[in-house]
Amino acid sequence: MSEFLVIARPDLLAAREEWLKTLAGERRLAALTLEAYERDTRQFLRFLTGHCGGAPGLADIRELRPADLRAFLAWRRRDGVGARSLGRGLAGIRSLLRHLERRGLANAAGAAALRSPRQPRSLPRPLQASEARRVVSAGEQLAEEPWIAARNAAVLTLLYGCGLRISEALGLTGGDLGAGESVLRITGKGGKTRLVPVLPAALQSVAEYRRLCPFVLDTEKPLFRGARGGPLAAAIVQREMRRLRSALGLPDNATPHALRHSFATHLLGRGGDLRTIQELLGHASLSTTQVYTGVDTERLLDVYASAHPRA
Repeated sequence: MSEFLVIARPDLLAAREEWLKTLAGERRLAALTLEAYERDTRQFLRFLTGHCGGAPGLADIRELRPADLRAFLAWRRRDGVGARSLGRGLAGIRSLLRHLERRGLANAAGAAALRSPRQPRSLPRPLQASEARRVVSAGEQLAEEPWIAARNAAVLTLLYGCGLRISEALGLTGGDLGAGESVLRITGKGGKTRLVPVLPAALQSVAEYRRLCPFVLDTEKPLFRGARGGPLAAAIVQREMRRLRSALGLPDNATPHALRHSFATHLLGRGGDLRTIQELLGHASLSTTQVYTGVDTERLLDVYASAHPRA
């Protein structure tokens, strides 16, 4: 049985397809989130096929109980799926059931009553300030073409200097960060818009890339280009970061996203307040930003342990 095959009766397939279109159109969820929700609900329908003794339909969804959902989580655990993935999968199923409930096609109470798997507490792993400065330095870039080296430095500087996600940096157009501009209007996850100030060093890095880039950077087209002039792919930035990590002897946590973590952690360490950092990162909830207080506390304890004579 193909893992990509969606097994369900036509009425449930149509309702699920409508739900996915609603997520993409009205709620404007990120492409990766949509992909995860599609995959998780597809796996749920595969489970129900065996659990119910045949392809499930809306009638089967209406009869779901918390015990059925617990059986699904146990089924996934047997495949070695961790708590974080189980929690995300349950979130997708709840979203589908709430969509069906609003249309009078199901009852989402059972899913809402089910407790999500306990999530392991994991802290972001930022780079040290000295490491981050080396990563974003134009002189440390490994590309042979000067304009590509300048491009890589500009992208990485925006991740560290502005706290951008890689998708946000690559979503900039030729009309962004022109002469005299020092603030970016970024549309992040869930369509949330925020204003991000851009440091002079980042502006200078982008200006140098513009000067060397051999392609015309039209106002409405991507600012950052690949070697042949098309939009720069995130995979290219990630590959360049891996090369830098090896060449500079940096730890495994030196990834493009770690530069965003470093931005937040270093701001907090220099006295930045959580509310401001929350706005700069585009977090919907302050609790998401508060994880960086744990990172900073951990760093302080490490310094204490290594420096205090009685530690």
